[in-house]
Amino acid sequence: MPVNRRDFLAASGWALAAGIADAGPPGEAAAGAGDLSSWAAVRAQFNLSPEWLHFSQFFIVSHPRPVREAIERYRRLLDASPFETVEHGMGFDAPPAGASAADTLPLRAQRAAAEYIGGRAEEVALTDCTTTGLALTYNGLALKAGDEILATSHEHFVHHEAIRLACERSGASSRRVSLYDAPQTASVDEMAERLRRAIGPRTRVVALTWVHSSSGVKLPIQTLAGVVREANRNRDAADRALLVLDAVHGFGNQDLDLAASGADFAAAGTHKWIFAPRGTGILWAPARNWPLLRPTIPSFCAPEVFAAWEDGRSPGATAQASWVSPGGFKAYEHQWAMADAFRFHRRIGRRRIAERIAALNTLCKDGLARIPGVTVLTPRDAGLSAGIICFEIAGRSPQAIVAGLRERRVVASTSPYRQSVARLAPSLVNDEREVEAALRAVRAIA
Repeated sequence: MPVNRRDFLAASGWALAAGIADAGPPGEAAAGAGDLSSWAAVRAQFNLSPEWLHFSQFFIVSHPRPVREAIERYRRLLDASPFETVEHGMGFDAPPAGASAADTLPLRAQRAAAEYIGGRAEEVALTDCTTTGLALTYNGLALKAGDEILATSHEHFVHHEAIRLACERSGASSRRVSLYDAPQTASVDEMAERLRRAIGPRTRVVALTWVHSSSGVKLPIQTLAGVVREANRNRDAADRALLVLDAVHGFGNQDLDLAASGADFAAAGTHKWIFAPRGTGILWAPARNWPLLRPTIPSFCAPEVFAAWEDGRSPGATAQASWVSPGGFKAYEHQWAMADAFRFHRRIGRRRIAERIAALNTLCKDGLARIPGVTVLTPRDAGLSAGIICFEIAGRSPQAIVAGLRERRVVASTSPYRQSVARLAPSLVNDEREVEAALRAVRAIA
């Protein structure tokens, strides 16, 4: 594919004096065209094998059509002229006459993410996944001996491990609290009270996960953020507890601005419920919190840091989100196409998506609960659950359940915890008929 400079500049999003104001990649409108008013039309955007019923999209996503096309556009540009594409797209060179130096493709992704979460572009760091975001957060906080990180017993391995590694380096300690004993009977009041009692005078970080992949419980995150604020009420600024949130399994299926969650730092991979390219994620924090974080990996998105290096001086003590975005050469076609995934979500409608996933999950949970021998572990209350349903079948191991479902062409999963359970996760790639088919398969196994 021949590429000339004007074609490239239009593709990369530079605001040209000729009047092309952040138009995005050529063909973006065409790629996003199509009526998404029906769920069948949304499902048709995915190239999933029709021979299977896919109930594990929360694990790693199949790219929808607008994202596939955006990746392919950038791939063609990179294959045709890799130096020019990266040099201009990342803003490593001087912008053309009339263009802003800030109009880079990473910034385009930050803007799209910010529009979706209700924040600002300068509050979003681009990462590769939730794991990276959590590691950058805990490694970057100025923890010291005597400080405590309070986590819950419900966190995933990567959250607990990021905390353990940070404590080893800093001399801080960690402690865990269980917010509920039985997930199916968890309540807002119980979780809030247990967290309230667990926060101590040495607690400097409260680690929470929005939706537990071990049980399907969705935390009342704004209520729990209020508990943390309450604990901070009479503390000095240097002693306040920060709320660090693993947001990945609520990010993309809940109608809540992440910027309004009450979290101080929120990490999420975008290659799950957001449908963004595989190997992409974000770390968000309000602007006032970024100076609390020391960058871990040199950034390619912070011109002021590079300029300071060239001048042989320190860039200063006030970190920003762009300083925390890990640098190094990337699968740029994936990172840059993040923006198209957020726009695809917004075209469908965040509230509409949340209501659809809640409806399919309610149908599935109610159906499972009626099958003799099946125990639904995820709360039936939609206010305390999201897109993941955890369940057990008497006399069957989780592995046997998933294998039995696979024999019946249903893709399910087991939870990667010491006490594992089977999981079904109805999403936008499913409909009521597929949910009923999955229920029939469970009934046959039970």
